[in-house]
Amino acid sequence: MVEFYIKDEVTHELPANDLPKFYSFGVPTYTNLGDQAVSLAQKKYIEHEFPEYQFIEILEDDNDEGIEIVKKAIRPGDIVSFVGGGNMGSLYTDHEEARRKVFSTFVDNLTISFPQSMHFEDNEHGKAEEKLSQEAYAKNPHLFLIARDAQSYHRMQTTFKNKVLFTPDMVLYMKPVKHEVERSSALIVLRHDSEKIVKQETVDGIKNMLSENHSVDETDTVLDTVKRITPINREKLFKQELELFAKQEIIVTDRWHAMVFSVLTGTPCLLFGNSYGKGKHAYFDWLEHINWVSYTDEDDLERIQQQINELMQVQTHEYDIKDDFNQLRHVIQLNSNKYDL
Repeated sequence: MVEFYIKDEVTHELPANDLPKFYSFGVPTYTNLGDQAVSLAQKKYIEHEFPEYQFIEILEDDNDEGIEIVKKAIRPGDIVSFVGGGNMGSLYTDHEEARRKVFSTFVDNLTISFPQSMHFEDNEHGKAEEKLSQEAYAKNPHLFLIARDAQSYHRMQTTFKNKVLFTPDMVLYMKPVKHEVERSSALIVLRHDSEKIVKQETVDGIKNMLSENHSVDETDTVLDTVKRITPINREKLFKQELELFAKQEIIVTDRWHAMVFSVLTGTPCLLFGNSYGKGKHAYFDWLEHINWVSYTDEDDLERIQQQINELMQVQTHEYDIKDDFNQLRHVIQLNSNKYDL
C-alpha cells in the first residue's frame, strides 16, 4: 500500500481537496543522511516559499504504484518533481530508472528534477543508460533539469534537450544552526562505495597526524544505527548528525554533504574528491567564499596538515546564498501565475 507523506504525517490516500499539489517522487528510505537532508530541504523550501501548494512526498519504494495513483488525481496546475542529490546517471540505475518513469509519465505538467550531479560512464553500460534517459526525458516538454554544479550543468545541456537550470544543492537552503557545545575532537567522514578515491595511506597519515592533539573518530553519513528512514524520523536524525558535527574541531571528508553539514554548523572542514568530481565542482561553484571549509587534491601530508591548521584558526562569518535559488523560484512562480494559484 502506497505511503503518502503530508506535513510529517503518513496517509494511504491522496487528500480530496482543491489545493494545488506539489508531488515529490523519489524520496529515499535508505540511510544516507545526505540524501535524506536533500529531501527534507526540498520540503522546507516548497512549504516556506510556496505555501499555496500542498506538498506530497512519495517514497521511491512506492514509485510505480504512486505513479498510477497520481495519474488519476493530477490536475493541470499541479507540479511533479523528483528528489535531488548525486545519483543522476549510470552509477545508480535503480534511481535513474525511477526518475525516467516519472518524467515520461507526467508530460503535461510542470516537472522539476531538483538539483543533481550527473555522471554517465564513458563505456558501453554508461552510453546505453544515457540513451534510455535521453529517450525518457525527451517525452516531457515541461521538464526542467536542475544541476547543482557547473560540470553537471554543462553535461545536462549537451546530453538532453530539456531546459536546464543551475542552483546550489537544496541542503544549502537550510539555515545555519548554532550549537552551544564545546568543540573537542576530530571526525573523519569517508565513503565506502565505488566513488571513493582517497588512498588509504593518506587516510592513515591524517589519522596519525590528528591523533597527536585530538581524539579521532571515524564515521560515514550513511547510518548503520537504523534500517529505514522516512519523512517521519529523518529530521530528528538530521539534527542529531548536525549536533555531532558541531562538537568537532575539524572534519575531514570526501562526502559533499559532510561539507554541507560543516557549513551549516560552522565546523572547519577539509573536503577530498570523489570518482567524478561532484564535490569538488560544487565546492568551487558555491562554497569557495566560506572560509571555514576548503577543498584539496593533496596527498602530501605536510601540505594537508598546513591546510587543516589554517582552517582551525579561521573565524566564521555570515553567508547567504538564497538568491542563488532564484532560477528555481522563477519557474515555480510562473506556474503559479499561469494557473492563478
